Amino acid sequence: MTPARYTPLRARHEALGASFTDFGGWQMPVRYTSDLAEHHAVRQAAGLFDISHMAEFLIEGPDAAGYLDHALAGRISTMTIGKAKYSLVLAAAGGIVDDVIAYRLAEDRYLIISNAGNRDVVADALQQRTETFDVTVADVSDDYALLAVQGPAAEAIVAATTGIEEVSIPWNEQKYYAWASARYNGEPLLLARTGYTGEDGFELLVHAADAAALWDALLAAGEAHGLVPAGLAARDTLRLEAGMPLYGHELSLDTKPAQAGLGRVVAVDKEAFVGKDGVAAASDARVLVGLSAEGKRAGRAGYAVVADDGTVVGEITSGALSPTLGHPIAMAYIDPAAVAEDLFLDVRGTKIPAVVTDLPFYRRTK
Repeated sequence: MTPARYTPLRARHEALGASFTDFGGWQMPVRYTSDLAEHHAVRQAAGLFDISHMAEFLIEGPDAAGYLDHALAGRISTMTIGKAKYSLVLAAAGGIVDDVIAYRLAEDRYLIISNAGNRDVVADALQQRTETFDVTVADVSDDYALLAVQGPAAEAIVAATTGIEEVSIPWNEQKYYAWASARYNGEPLLLARTGYTGEDGFELLVHAADAAALWDALLAAGEAHGLVPAGLAARDTLRLEAGMPLYGHELSLDTKPAQAGLGRVVAVDKEAFVGKDGVAAASDARVLVGLSAEGKRAGRAGYAVVADDGTVVGEITSGALSPTLGHPIAMAYIDPAAVAEDLFLDVRGTKIPAVVTDLPFYRRTK
């Protein structure tokens, strides 16, 4: 049996009374106080997340840009230094191995961040795809910690954090899906304006040895702004409201990008990339939709979506009673022909009327 893994912040989480859960083989804080309080804090002020379980890969070499155009679904070579791009690692048959974010650090240097549970398969895929490219792939996951500050007060908090210095781009000029370099207590710090909550925020990549001190400094800076530590339960309802997919729920090897609404992520006009020949989905393949319902009974992952006559026409992949909106929401894969029909969530034998809703369910005011 593989022993559970913990991030460098385990002692901090235990001191705060966190409840832990297994996530991709890691013991991660699921909550500190209550799911609702942490969720609302992110929407109204800010939350601090430990996401150090995520996997990081450095791609370096003269052929790095061309290699990533081959290895990933998107056109990575056109990114400018300082930018980030959401992309996909596809299998040869076109299914999704993982969704990732690519950061262009320099002309021939990139950072790829993937999901914790897919670290090994992504590492294998990236390595196998080097083929004739003059490039190196290094798994640096264990060298770094990743913290996320998310919410309307995120910029003010990170800007006020003691020890963060030499920020390469003025705070008010930092754009979404971009990054700035900085130093924390003299050591390199990457400030990425990315996140998984639907709010403004930053993901801070720091050496593992500096993670605990940075965690403490962020909490201290955020105290006046309402910052709270937040766990995976809040992160899940936040990303669901924002219509963001989760691997193992909305995404899998059996899912083609177009089914998941990610057809725009695939640069099909590239001459060649892994998965190009298999990326097209069958015309009758189920498609991902948002569903909204009334009342308080929410559908959960695995619950059926049925037509008026009780015929099963889909399955929920993620669902919850939305803390922000106050009614049940869900993402589900539905038969294309059923999207325009009257739909119902089968909640333990009770049919709950549901309406197809454009994603995301929640969009922050900018």
